[in-house]
Amino acid sequence: MMDLKEIVKALKEYDGEEVRIMEVCGTHTASISENGIPSMLSDKIKLISGPGCPVCVTVTAVIDKLVELSMREDTIVLTFGDLIRVKGSSKSLADAKGDGAHVKMVYSPMETVKLAEADPDHTYVFAAIGFETTTPVYAMVLEKAIEKGLKNLKLLTSLKTMPQVIRWVVNNGGGIDGFIAPGHVATITGSNEYKELSEELGIPFVVSGFEGPQLLTTIYALVSMKGKTGVRNMYKGAVTESGNNKAKEIVNKYFVPSDASWRGMGKIPGSGMVLRDEYRMFDAGSYDLDEDHMPVGCCCASVLVGKIKPCDCPLFGKSCTPDNAHGACMVSTEGSCYNYFVSGRK
Repeated sequence: MMDLKEIVKALKEYDGEEVRIMEVCGTHTASISENGIPSMLSDKIKLISGPGCPVCVTVTAVIDKLVELSMREDTIVLTFGDLIRVKGSSKSLADAKGDGAHVKMVYSPMETVKLAEADPDHTYVFAAIGFETTTPVYAMVLEKAIEKGLKNLKLLTSLKTMPQVIRWVVNNGGGIDGFIAPGHVATITGSNEYKELSEELGIPFVVSGFEGPQLLTTIYALVSMKGKTGVRNMYKGAVTESGNNKAKEIVNKYFVPSDASWRGMGKIPGSGMVLRDEYRMFDAGSYDLDEDHMPVGCCCASVLVGKIKPCDCPLFGKSCTPDNAHGACMVSTEGSCYNYFVSGRK
């Protein structure tokens, strides 16, 4: 087995066919930038940030709905930090809060239960966005609300699943030779989730953790697997073949697969999760939120699927910066544009 120094040397000196590798996890995107990994690679190895940031792929209709809800006298919208700055068709939740809307940032989903329980005179709407990693937590929030008999806690969901969007990217001109499979998602779904997809698409998948050495080893494995199929798990301390069955059970109890709209990609069949019909009384209006208004000149749609690099967008680093973000990819700390900007990556 090669040691890390040999792997780094091999990656830097690689002179074979170009290899295009996509990561579909915001934490991978951030870790790749933080560890300076692109500078350690041959010019023949291209790393591409795909649709792995949940904030980045949330369509403007969801933001608009949250803004509308937050303006109601009896309603308080609860959200995590990054989402508050993402603009809808006209304003963000932060803008709405400045106009007097009721918006509160939370740091843990379970905070929502405590807030709703302590204040029965207001309806609390939790912006439940994310992938397979966070959906079980939202199911737990719902279960706790039901257990406590809370009628004033609702979810505005924008929940996505990975396999279908990976298929969409590959089939819509992404030109991808291999995927760094999302580590956090794989702890829930298991590595077997990607076996059928690998055979169907004819490309390899390697499940990775988040440390620099592990990512370098993963990239080396994908380079060596170019043109082949198969799934390798390099995150065995956290990821099994079958995943977390308890988490899957609670998700299936409260949610059901659905079509979902992705920023810049439109509606992708079977790529989302919505509340089951018997729990719709806890939904704050999540259905048919499909409209997506990209800011003029914003290239997030092309960035998210690897058609261009963030720095190729005409707004990048000029009118669009982390302090004045036009597109969602520059807002989130997991966004590809944000990470290109803060790392000076080209």
